[in-house]
Order: sequence, then C-alpha cells, then structure tokens
Amino acid sequence: MIASVSGVVTALTAEVAIIEVGGFGIAVLCTAPTLTRLRVGEQARLSTSLVVREDSLTLFGFADEAERTTFELLQTATGVGPKLAQAVLSTLSPGELRHAIITEDLAALMRVSGVGKKGAQRLVLELAERVGVLPHIAGVPEARPPTRAQGGPAWQDHVRNALVSLGYSPREAEDAVARVVAESTREAATGAAGEDVIDASSALRRALSSLAGA
Repeated sequence: MIASVSGVVTALTAEVAIIEVGGFGIAVLCTAPTLTRLRVGEQARLSTSLVVREDSLTLFGFADEAERTTFELLQTATGVGPKLAQAVLSTLSPGELRHAIITEDLAALMRVSGVGKKGAQRLVLELAERVGVLPHIAGVPEARPPTRAQGGPAWQDHVRNALVSLGYSPREAEDAVARVVAESTREAATGAAGEDVIDASSALRRALSSLAGA
C-alpha cells in the first residue's frame, strides 16, 4: 500500500495533482479542499489510499490522515465506492461528517452530490457506531449517539434500526417507537403485557401499523 507521497507539484487539474517523486510524475486524485491547498512548483506531502481494480490502480490523495481515514471508513457503507467517498469529502470535512452522522443531520449529508434521502439514512444507520475514529469540528460540542429514551429496553433500538433500514426517516422511526411505548404503557396499566416484556418483532409490527395509520 502507498501510504503517502512527497514531492514537487508539477501540475494541477480539477481533480488531479501530479507529484514528482524520484523522477516519476504520480497522478493523485484529490478532494477539492486538498487541491486548493496545493501550488504548482511547491513541495507537498499527501496521505494516500490506493484503490485496486481489475483494470486500474488509482491513487487517492488527502491533505491529512483524518481525510484518508474518513475516505476509507465511508467505503465500508453499502453502496459507497471511492468516487462517492471523495464527493462526500469535497463537501464535508471529517469533523462535519462525524457530527452529521451522530446527530442524524440528513440535510447536511444530502448536500453531497449523489446522496439522496435514503443514501443519507443508510450512512447514518451503518456508520453511527464507527465514526468515533473521526475528529469533531472545532468549536462544536461533542455530540452523542442517540440513546434509548428514558433508559428504554433493547427492543426500541432494534425497532428504530429496522424502520430506518426499511426507508423511514430517523424521526419517523423515533415517533413510531414512542407510540408503541405509549400503547404498551396503557396495556401495563390495565394488566396486559407492558413495555418491559414486549418483544422486538411484535413491537416492529405495531410500529409499522402506527406508521401506516399516520
């Protein structure tokens, strides 16, 4: 793996920086923020990630380790390849991406070209537990992943995740779970099975029913 390249910048295009290393000109695909920091004729060092395909070897370059780590993390999400990961980093810094995922800020994620509502929901669902490796934004308080309301049981997390994977927004999922909690609490008051003993599959059916009614 080529972890970094250092040398003189000999050319810049809208997407590529050519770095001269040991007499060779190496083409490095860079994010927009990285390219703006480079100047032709000046020395530069880029963290890099080599993407190997059957018909190509492509070197992606980044201003620092945080960008490279984010680039590789993004590709662990379903449907995210190197081009889309690069597009994300051209729109959001690693810290901004981390904050958007933890706070479920779909609007911020949808600013990225090629990321729609469902794609943003998928990023939140699949990366929420992994973004701890990314730095937070300077000046922005540390956000915490959503926790179970009032220490609720594990089925609430299962139902929220299942609803989001089915295409509902995190807010819709949260509202549906709240309705199921209220319903099960009423049942407990009348002697029926209550919140503490409800199972995830039954809760999911109730949540889906409440969403259909809404």
